[in-house]
Formats: sequence, structure tokens, C-alpha cells
Amino acid sequence: MPLKLSTDSMYSLLKKEIQSFLGSLIGYLVIIVFLVIMGLLMWVFPGDLNILESEYASLSPLFTVAPWIFIFLIPSVTMRLFADENKSGTIELLLTKPLTDLQIILAKYFAGVVLVLLVLIPTIVFYFSIYFLGSPIGNIDVGGSWGSYLGLLFLASGFVAVGLFASSLSDNQVIAFIISVFLCFILFIGFDFISSLELFGSIDLLIMKLGINEHYSSMSRGVIDSRDAFYFLSLTAIFLMFTKIKLSSRKW
Repeated sequence: MPLKLSTDSMYSLLKKEIQSFLGSLIGYLVIIVFLVIMGLLMWVFPGDLNILESEYASLSPLFTVAPWIFIFLIPSVTMRLFADENKSGTIELLLTKPLTDLQIILAKYFAGVVLVLLVLIPTIVFYFSIYFLGSPIGNIDVGGSWGSYLGLLFLASGFVAVGLFASSLSDNQVIAFIISVFLCFILFIGFDFISSLELFGSIDLLIMKLGINEHYSSMSRGVIDSRDAFYFLSLTAIFLMFTKIKLSSRKW
């Protein structure tokens, strides 16, 4: 009975967070902003990313640009998850519910992941557009495209975990946003930059593999490697653990 009550409370919190996203402008703005930016870059603005000017039927522009947009969009979603609770004092009320700290964290995390899914699902229109525009029709790397989608989902889910941790550090949403953007940027491209300096000799390759971009680049080519999946799952688990430590510190 206590387990069922706890599960029901976790589901209620997850549902509440999703409704909070979709019940305000921010959820819809995130979806619209992402689709508008990608639509303009892929179909309207001239350049290397424009599908109509390309000689190949490929979704690669989506998977190249999306991580950079997510660095800013995902923190704008996650910044309020704990910061708002801390500022209003409702975090104390939330902690009195029949939920463990981990269940609270997971409910908020999965709410963020659901919103990411809602952002990505409409981009399937891009896929089918390219599919039918190809010569001949269907001349697109189907397996590679879906593998790249999986890689983008892994990356975005990792960013959600980072953003959740950043939100737990402050009761100010703007500060949480800045911390989250900084961490996501460093994790995505920072390790590549450090390794390119060639300061550490043979360790440079190891440093590069600590960054998100190395593993995402592999998956965005449609190559599903268990090592890349393990990296993203580990990254997510680490930042969820950091969030749990921060939340538990209120009891110390």
C-alpha cells in the first residue's frame, strides 16, 4: 500500500509538471521557437544547411544545429523546476509528501524529457518532406536518420539532467538558467577545446571522450554504439545524483 501511494504521488507530480509546462506559454514557446529556427535554417535561409540547395537528401542539418539550440532552450525549461519551488517555499511542502527525494527528482526529470519529445516529434515532418523530395522518392538513409534521432534524444535528456541540477542550486531562475547554459556548453564543446590545445599529450584523446560532442557525433552518423549510450546514461545518472545530494543537504 505505501508503495502504491508513493507511485501514485510520483505520477501525480509528473503529471503536474507536464501540465505546468503546457498550461503556460513557456512550453509552447520552446516548441515553436525550436521549429521556427530549424524550419528557417533548413528550408528558407540560403547556406550549407538549406536542404533545397543541398545535393543530398539528408536530415544532417537538424542534427548539427539542434544541440546548439538545446543548450539554450532546455535550460529555459528546467530553470524553474526546483528554483521556483525554492523561491516560493513549496519545496518544504513537496518534501512532506509520500515521496523519496529520488522520486521527486525523477518525476521532474521525466517531465522535462516529455517536453523534449514534444519538441522533436513535429520534426518528423522534416523527415517525410525529405523522404518524398528525394530522387528517387525514399532516397534517404532511414536507419541513419532514426539512429541520429536517438542520439539527439540522448543528448537532450542529458541536458535536462544538467538543467535540473542547476535549478536545484538556486532559488533564482535566471541564475539557474545561466549555470545550466554554462554547464551544457562546457560539456558539449569544452572538452573538445581543451583536447585541441594538446597540453596533455596522450591524455588529450581521453579528455575529448569525456565531452558530449564526441559521443553525439558518433550517434548522429547513425552509428549506435553501446559505449555512447552508456556515456549518456552515465552522464544523466551523475547529474541526477548531484541533484539528489543537493536536495538531501537540506536535511543536514
